Amino acid sequence: MTGKERYHHGDLRNALLDAAGIILEENGLDALSLRAVAARAGVSHAAPAHHFPTLRSLLTALAASAFERFWLSLRQAQAHAAADLRSQLRAAGDGYVGFARANPQAFRLMFSPSRIDWADPALSLAGAAAYQELSAICSPVAEARGETTPQARQALELLVWSTVHGYTQLLLAGQLGAPTGSLSEPPPRPDIEAILLGSAR
Repeated sequence: MTGKERYHHGDLRNALLDAAGIILEENGLDALSLRAVAARAGVSHAAPAHHFPTLRSLLTALAASAFERFWLSLRQAQAHAAADLRSQLRAAGDGYVGFARANPQAFRLMFSPSRIDWADPALSLAGAAAYQELSAICSPVAEARGETTPQARQALELLVWSTVHGYTQLLLAGQLGAPTGSLSEPPPRPDIEAILLGSAR
């Protein structure tokens, strides 16, 4: 199918995002350009301008898509776990790390504010949905701990997020003895479940 045919059928935007995602994971963020994405998608170098007038706009859309897949990764991990608080919190943490290990470059892009536009409605919505998922995960944990004030709940969310995110960032940076792509397993992430819940069910 030619580039014109893809665009005629409304698929050009998705074709460009798919191509950008492949380049991103294969060669890293610095390899991305509108011309490289157009070539990978098999369209003219001017075609991306129909949907992405700048590289920043393309990266922003790519980040929004990544946040949507990230949110789904957390939900799927929890859906396959037992219903108790400890298992649900552990599953969410594992889903967080698992997504980053499977999509390291997309994960880095999601947290690269200088490269993406958080004023973009789609990205803002996708990021907010991901944070709402974090809040939903932490809410029953806060209740089990008797933390009912908004300030205490926010502090709990920040503790969970910073612990898991910090571990993930160190893991992707190769600072934990198992660089991305390595067959060796990294040291286990901090047991935030035991720290927060103790013997709570």
